[in-house]
Amino acid sequence: MLLPSSLYTCKSLVTLKLTGHRLLVDVPRTVSLPSFKTLLLHEVTYSTEDSLRLLLSYCPLLEDLVIGRDSDDHIRGIIIISPSLQRLTLPIDGGASYSNEYVIVTPSLKYIKVENYAAEGFSYLVAHMPKVEEADIIAQNQHHLEKLFESITSVKRLSLNVWVNEEEEYMYHDGIYFSQLEYLKLCISFDYWLKLLFRLLQDSPKLRVLKLYVSCDDSRKYEAGSWNNDQSSVPECLLESLESFEFAGYRGRPEERDFVSFIFKNACRLKSSSITAPLYPDEETCSSTET
Repeated sequence: MLLPSSLYTCKSLVTLKLTGHRLLVDVPRTVSLPSFKTLLLHEVTYSTEDSLRLLLSYCPLLEDLVIGRDSDDHIRGIIIISPSLQRLTLPIDGGASYSNEYVIVTPSLKYIKVENYAAEGFSYLVAHMPKVEEADIIAQNQHHLEKLFESITSVKRLSLNVWVNEEEEYMYHDGIYFSQLEYLKLCISFDYWLKLLFRLLQDSPKLRVLKLYVSCDDSRKYEAGSWNNDQSSVPECLLESLESFEFAGYRGRPEERDFVSFIFKNACRLKSSSITAPLYPDEETCSSTET
């Protein structure tokens, strides 16, 4: 379904939301969207490989972009180049073509949400985002997670739900340091969550709030691990800044008990703590998505 060409020259248009694969984004030669700030493109079809990049290039004031992919949207990759963009939501569906590439160049971005449900087949080129303050990341691939971490080192609030069940020597390479991170929320959904968590604590000297949770969908997906940390090495944030600790869906597994004990023994400035058991203990399920 073609959209009227007048849509692309509506000078007063501020917000546009397009949903459905029958809608065809066909960018004409003449485009003028000087007031355009919010764009949602959910499972639409593009007329050419370059349609999305071209459309974004005509939006000099664009601030908020939400893109959802469809497996037959006629483009192999997503190219997002926007000097003005401040908020980006990018769900990546496992049903999309595995030839896809993602290029993100957004130097003014303040918030990013990436939901990557495809473990393999995607390539990322993500430029540094020096102004990012908040990130919400779902990822199944350690390499993709590392690429995102490299670009968001200025983040202050970070929510993570990752599945990395291959024990790597590192969760992300040395040199990635979250000097401004104050809020960390981590879903316990993979075998080596403790390894990632302790690394993040070491690299976040200003962390004030730590939240752990187990969701209904994730409570059975990982094996109980063990606490292998050298407890003589206490992260700086525990000694200097951590004030709030929450654990939703606590089941009393040995590694959970050991970590909670480590927090209470070493968090010198801890002011508040909340530990809640699963709603249905017999099934070991829990749901907690509150921020």
